[in-house]
Amino acid sequence: MPAKPIIILEPGIHRGEKVVFFKFEFNQELIRQLKDELKLHWSNTNKCWYLFLQEFNLNTVFHALKSKAFVNYEALLKRNDTQSIDKDIKVPVNMKYEYRKTVQIPDSYTKHLDEKRYSENTKRTYLAYFRDFVFEFKDQNVNEISYEQISEYLLKLIRENKISASEQNQRISAIKFYYEKVLGQEPIHYKLERPRSSNTLPKVLSREEVVKILRCTDNLKQRCVLSLIYSAGLRISELIHLKLNDIISDRYQVRIINAKGKKDRYTTLSKNLLIELREYYKKYRPKYWLFEGATPGEPYSTTSIQKVLKRSALKAGIKRRVTPHMLRHSFATHLLEQGTDLRYIQELLGHSSSKTTEIYTYVSNKELKRIKNPLDDLYN
Repeated sequence: MPAKPIIILEPGIHRGEKVVFFKFEFNQELIRQLKDELKLHWSNTNKCWYLFLQEFNLNTVFHALKSKAFVNYEALLKRNDTQSIDKDIKVPVNMKYEYRKTVQIPDSYTKHLDEKRYSENTKRTYLAYFRDFVFEFKDQNVNEISYEQISEYLLKLIRENKISASEQNQRISAIKFYYEKVLGQEPIHYKLERPRSSNTLPKVLSREEVVKILRCTDNLKQRCVLSLIYSAGLRISELIHLKLNDIISDRYQVRIINAKGKKDRYTTLSKNLLIELREYYKKYRPKYWLFEGATPGEPYSTTSIQKVLKRSALKAGIKRRVTPHMLRHSFATHLLEQGTDLRYIQELLGHSSSKTTEIYTYVSNKELKRIKNPLDDLYN
C-alpha cells in the first residue's frame, strides 16, 4: 500500500491577507479532494494552495484529511503569532519570520524612510526585508558587507526560498536603500542584478461577462461595490477607502485621495450607477466610509469583496478565476476599444507612465476583429 502524502501547513501572507499555506508534492487526486472538501485557493506567487486564515480550522482540516494524508502543523505551533502577522508584510516562504522582531537595524534606516515620506506599506516591507538581510549577516558589521556577499544572499533566496521576481525586486530595493540613501554610497558599488520582467498580459472580462456578473449580484450594496470598481477603474484598496464626500455627483466624478504613489486623481462616475448609489445610501445610511463593513465605522473588507465577486462569477457561469483587479483591467480595455485616447485612460487609472497604460493595447480586440483569419478564406 503506497504511503500517504505529507501536507505541511504554514502561516503566511498572500495579497495582504493572512493565510495558511498547504505545501505538498504534486498529487492530482489529493488536489481534487482538497478543492472539493476544503475549498482551497491556488497562489501563483507562492506556487502552493492556501486558505484564508478566517476560513481555516485545524480540526476541520484533520477530519477532511485523516484518511488521505499526514498533516504536519509544526510551523503553526512554532510561529504562534498567526493571528497577529502584519498583513502588509508579504512573508516569504520558509523565511525565519520569528526572528524579525529581535533584529536591531540602524535607526537611520527608519529615519530616512520617514524623511522620504514612503507609504506605510512600503516602510513595513522595506523594514521586514532589511531585517532579514541584517539577520543573515548578524555576525558581521552590516556596513562592511561586500557586493559579492549580497549577490550570494539573493541567489540563496531565489534557489532555496523560491522567492518571486517581484519579491526579489523589493528585497534589492530595501538593501540598496540602506547603502545608497542612508550611507550615501555610490550606486555602482551595489549594482545588483534585477530579475527579468515578465510580459504577462492583464486578464480581462468581456462586456457581456461584466453584465452577467452584475446581474447575478442581487444584493444592492454588493452590486454597487462591483459596479464602482469596474465603472471607475478602481483598485480594491481605493474602493474600500472611499468616503461619502468622494462621490462628486454634480460632475459625475469619483475622487481618489492618496492612492498608489501618494497621488490624488479624479475618475468617471456612471450616471446609471449614481442612481443605484443613491438607493444604496437611503437603505444603508453609511456614516463615514462609502462602503462600511459589518462593524459600523469600519471600511468594507477586501476579502468580502473577493468572495462576493467569486460567487457572482460562478453564478454567471464564468468558470475561470475572477478577481476585483480584473474589473479594473476590463474598464481600461473597454475604454480603449470604444476609442478613448490612451492619455485619458492613463489619467483615469492613475498611472505615472504611459508605458503602463499601453499594455492594454495588447489585450484589446478592436484591431484584431478587423483581421481576416486565413483559415476562413479556405472555406470561401
